[in-house]
Amino acid sequence: MIESNLTLTDMLVNDLRQLCAIPSSYDQPEITTTTASHLAALMTQRGLQSEVLVTAGAPVVVGRRAGRSPFTLLLYHHYDTAPPGPWRTWNHEPFQLAEREGALFGRGVAEGKGPLVAHLAALASMIAADGELPISVVVIAEGEGGIGSPHLGMALAEHREHLRADACLATGGERDAYGVPICYSGSKGLLQTRLTVVGPNQQLKAGLAASVPNPLWRLVWALGAVKSAEEEVLIEGFYDDVESPNRAENQAIRSVRVDEQGRLAAWGIEQFLFGMTGATLITAETTLPTAHISGLSAEPFIDQSALPVVASARLDFQLVARQRPQSIVDLLRAHLREKGFEDVAVERLSGGYPATTSPDHPFIERVRAAGQPAYAAVLPSLPMGPFALPLFLFSEAFGLPVAAVGCARHDSNVLGANEHIPLADLVRHSQMLIDLLASYARQP
Repeated sequence: MIESNLTLTDMLVNDLRQLCAIPSSYDQPEITTTTASHLAALMTQRGLQSEVLVTAGAPVVVGRRAGRSPFTLLLYHHYDTAPPGPWRTWNHEPFQLAEREGALFGRGVAEGKGPLVAHLAALASMIAADGELPISVVVIAEGEGGIGSPHLGMALAEHREHLRADACLATGGERDAYGVPICYSGSKGLLQTRLTVVGPNQQLKAGLAASVPNPLWRLVWALGAVKSAEEEVLIEGFYDDVESPNRAENQAIRSVRVDEQGRLAAWGIEQFLFGMTGATLITAETTLPTAHISGLSAEPFIDQSALPVVASARLDFQLVARQRPQSIVDLLRAHLREKGFEDVAVERLSGGYPATTSPDHPFIERVRAAGQPAYAAVLPSLPMGPFALPLFLFSEAFGLPVAAVGCARHDSNVLGANEHIPLADLVRHSQMLIDLLASYARQP
């Protein structure tokens, strides 16, 4: 039952306080069931019919509400968050919502739980005011967004008949230089791999490096064959399916500006790669695929000079349209063999998905226009941004146009300590969804 005496802001803060209190880091899959159960109850409390879909990993929570129109908007969210890291680096407990100077602090407030609760509060507010929604809505919240959504596709396939929709809206990306969220007509794809080299069957003294191959050195040399110092991916055929931006995309890219100085200050860097700025920076982030090392490890770990037994590296890719994850894996394996690294094993990790975009669909323009009341501006648009979301699963399974709208800011620390976001940003995120749904009542 929706509390009619609660304002949208009160509802948002109260619900977020409860949800943030439940840890749901993607490195602790065993505790996501508790979060999913709480979230399902919250959806019911906010006027939706809720259901928990069991998967081989974290549960997927689905909320539904029929509206006056059968047109159905699917809202994609994830309730998992980044691990909090060392608690001593936080100014307060990461799983206890704090409010200071108009900003909310806590793990998940800016990415994941905050935008999800903002949308639920928007739906509840409309239901409380009008008794119904102008269109039908399906909310899908998964618990594995941070690890590549490995079980979301199967869940969608098994419940396809019950998840019919006409368009998909997600939260992702950032804001322009004026603080207005950017509307993306798609998202990059994701490929996660692990490279492994096996050395001697026991740890050996460092002096034997003159006669025994060091698996860590082999791994470093192999990684050096994957990407150059000029940031070019050296895998033969990697760029074959990459297309240059068309005229409309170039026009959109040139019209968007981000807060470059704010980014540099928040991230503690002096400049972007190669001193990029302006349209060149946006073009790189929007149209180029990436390959990046997320971590190196040696086993067993010992804090002294020794030859390791096994060395491994996490090598991930963000892909653009037409690139397919498995094709890139095949190219990577062939490339390493050709360079003489047959001993480097390439494992494709679970999860991942191709890129998708639908820039010319009328739904994109409707989403952009819905930002006018809340932000006093039509949302700027880009075909993709420097992030990956599993929107391909919705466009592929249901043939939906997809859009993602930014919420977090460049200094929100969504992966670090003291994650935060202005409360006003979440309220406006709620209001924009209200305005989007209301636009269908005015103009179906």
